[in-house]
Amino acid sequence: MHFIEEVIGWYEKNKRDLPWRNTRDPYHIWLSEIILQQTRVEQGMPYYYRFIERYPTVSDFAGAREEDILKLWQGLGYYSRGRNMHHTANMVMEDFEGVFPSKYEQLIGLRGIGEYTAAAISSFAANEARAVVDGNVFRLLSRYFGIDEVINSPRGKRVFTTLANEQIDKSRPGLSNQAMMEFGSLQCKPLSPACHTCPLIAGCYAYRERKVAELPVKAKKNRVRERYFNYIVAADDTGIWMNKRGPKDIWENLHDFPLFETSSPASPEDILASEGFKRSFGSSVTISSVHGPVVHILSHQKIYAQFIIIRNFTATTVDRTSWFPVKFEDLESLAQPKLIFAFLQMFPTLKA
Repeated sequence: MHFIEEVIGWYEKNKRDLPWRNTRDPYHIWLSEIILQQTRVEQGMPYYYRFIERYPTVSDFAGAREEDILKLWQGLGYYSRGRNMHHTANMVMEDFEGVFPSKYEQLIGLRGIGEYTAAAISSFAANEARAVVDGNVFRLLSRYFGIDEVINSPRGKRVFTTLANEQIDKSRPGLSNQAMMEFGSLQCKPLSPACHTCPLIAGCYAYRERKVAELPVKAKKNRVRERYFNYIVAADDTGIWMNKRGPKDIWENLHDFPLFETSSPASPEDILASEGFKRSFGSSVTISSVHGPVVHILSHQKIYAQFIIIRNFTATTVDRTSWFPVKFEDLESLAQPKLIFAFLQMFPTLKA
C-alpha cells in the first residue's frame, strides 16, 4: 500500500477528536493554527474555546481592544502573535469585507500568516492541494524516507515541502495533511516512537538502518541571551505599583513590575543602594522579603528574575513614566507575562 494511504488508514482509526477538525470555517482554523504554534494541543485547547466563545466571528475579534486580546492570550507566550492576530482581523475587515479568506494566495498576504499557516488554512478550509509541513511531518518524512537534510535550514524546508507535496493525495489534501501531522504527533514521536506497532515499519529507512534517534537532523540554535531582571514589588494596603512595557523588547504592551535590569546578578542591597532606585522609591526603604531568582526561558533568552518585596517606600514616576499604581482588585484586567502572573498568584502568602 502507498505511504499516504497507510498514514490515512492509521489516522482514521487513531485520530483525536479536536474541535478545529470539525469545521471548514477559515477563521476558526486560523485561530487554532496560531494558538497551536509553539503550544501543545492540551495546553492550547482551552484557549481555543475561550477565543471562540469571546470572539465567535472575525468581526468580533477585530472590534476587540488589543489589551483584552492579550489578557485572553495570557500564558501562551509569544505575545506578538496575539498583536498580529488583531492586526490581521482588521485587515480582513478592510480588505475582504469581513469574510476571512480561505485561498492560499490571499492568506499569504496577511500579517502573521506565513507559508505554513497559509497552507494549513487553505488545505483544511478549501481543500487546496498544498502540503502542511510542521515538526511532526518533518520527522515522519525524514525517518521514513531516510533524509538527513537539516530541517531548520532554507534548503531543508524546500526539500521536505517538495517531498510532502509529492506524497499527499491530491483528491484529499486536507485529510492527507491532518493524517501526516497526527501520525508524527502520536505514532512517530520525537522520543520513544511506537515503531513496533507502526504500519510503516516495513518501508521505514530509519528503523531498518537503526537511525531513528538520529533523524531528523536539526541545526543547533544560536546562543541564548541571558538577562537579569530585578523586580521591585512595591505594595501597600491600597494596591501595587506596575509597569507597562514598551516596544522593541519582549512582552510589548504587557504589564510587569518596576524593573531594574542589570548585566550580571545583583544583590537586593545593591539595587536599593543605586541612585535610580532611591530617586524612584526613596532612601528609607526596607526589604520585606526576596523571591527568586526564578529562571524563565524564552526562545532566545533566559531571564533570571528576582522579586524584591519592599516597604516604607515613597514611589514616584520621576524616571519611569510607564509606572503606575493599581488597586489589587483591578490587577485581573491587566495582561501580564506568565512570569508575573505566576508570582502574583503566590504574592498573598509572600506578603505575610
